[in-house]
This record gives sequence, structure tokens and C-alpha cells, in this order.
Amino acid sequence: MILPYDTWGQVLFVFILSVVRYLVIGGLAFLFFYVLLKNKALFAKIQKKWPAKADYYREIFYSLLTFLIFSVTPLVLNNSYIKPYTTIYRDIHQHSMFYFWMVFPMMLVLHDTYFYFAHRIMHHPKLFSFFHVVHHKSTNPSPWASFAFQPTEAFIESGIIYLFALTFPVHVIHLLSFLIFMTIYNVYGHLGFELFPKGANRHWFLKWFNTSVNHNMHHQYFKGNYGLYFTWWDKIMNTTHKEYDERFEQIGKQTIELRKSGKQDVF
Repeated sequence: MILPYDTWGQVLFVFILSVVRYLVIGGLAFLFFYVLLKNKALFAKIQKKWPAKADYYREIFYSLLTFLIFSVTPLVLNNSYIKPYTTIYRDIHQHSMFYFWMVFPMMLVLHDTYFYFAHRIMHHPKLFSFFHVVHHKSTNPSPWASFAFQPTEAFIESGIIYLFALTFPVHVIHLLSFLIFMTIYNVYGHLGFELFPKGANRHWFLKWFNTSVNHNMHHQYFKGNYGLYFTWWDKIMNTTHKEYDERFEQIGKQTIELRKSGKQDVF
């Protein structure tokens, strides 16, 4: 395998970038909701209990392992046999600005589709323990759980970067923006608190976006709510948890009651 001299530098860069994203975005979310606001009446926790410290340690350990696997992508994409087929470009004027601005939403739709079907497949009884069981040890997830995958799942999750790099032109800005946005939304999905306003689950526009309640229920019950950013695949495939709307509205009411009463124990 012939690799450019700077490939190992790229591997280190991807690993460091992944860890920094995780520590900054996940760490700030954890500090804000699990430390500073733990006894403040601002948001209702989706599940009343708090994860144990052992859960946090496990989530962080597997997340760091995930980032090691993510950092392998330059080794693959810079391989002399694969590099000619990659579509990553650095000259922003190589394609039109209209195309430049359209690529990012295309990436989100493609990733959501990739995630939904890969996620459902990993839930097959014959595949679950091999790919996905580690992530579901977090039945009451925290922000640290956002990348807590066993190595086999981490490899599957990294596949979206290969898909981007081998299908349509993507600028390095697209990739960096995607990684930041994906991390933010993934941390939100595992936050354990709902940030969307009451009634968002039935709003004509907001109802198509995945919520923290939605993904928290997936961790709690193991079935249904397989999407990442959007809810349309769950709606199309009839995999939305039957109690999702009721649970979302319940959390919204609890949040309002919590703020009015100023008490942390109403939920």
C-alpha cells in the first residue's frame, strides 16, 4: 500500500479533531446540564434517574476507541488505488457556489438515510450483540454516550465519510461543517434533556426533526425511533414508538411545571 508522506499526519489530525469536538461539545453539554443545572428548575430530565459514574467512564472509553477507528479514514482514502476515485476538492471555485451551498443539506439527508437503515440492520437479533450492544448499555444516555460504539459499529458509522468521498464532490469545508453539526446533534440526541419547545412534535415543520426524547426512548426501550436528524424514515417505515407523542408532551408539561414551581423534584 503506497501512502503519501503526510497521511499519518492526517490520521493524527482526524483523531485529535474528533477528540476535541467530543470534549468541547459533549463536555460543555455535560457541564451545563449535569453539573451546573443539575439542581436548577430550567429543564425536565427525560428519565428521572441519573446515570452512574461507571456509565460515564464506559461511554468515554468507547468513544475514544471510536475516534481511533474514525482516524483510519485517511489511510483508506489516500491509498494510491483509491485516491483517484475520491471526490474531495479544495478549490472552492471548482464547482458553482449554488452547488457548494446545496451539498450540506444533501449530506444530512444522505447520512440520515444511511444511519436509519444501518441502525435497523444492527438491531437484528443475530447482529445486535456483534455491532450494537455496547451503545445500548447506556439505557439512560448522557452526552458522553454520543460516540460510545463498539469497534464493529464504529467502522459502520465511519462508512458515511467513505460514501461522501466516493460519490459526489465535497469540499473540505463541507466535511468539517458536517462533522461539527453531526457531533452537536448527536450530543443533543443523547443529552437526556429536551430542548425543543412544547408542541414541536406536532408542529408542521418541527415534527420532522428528531428530538432528544425520541432518541432517549430508543435507548430506554431498544425498539423504534431509529432516525438521527429527521423523523421521516421512522414515519415512512412505521417505526416511531407508539408512545412518542405522549412522552414528548409529558416532558414539555413537566418542564413548564418545573419552571413555575422552581422545584427540581417535580419529575
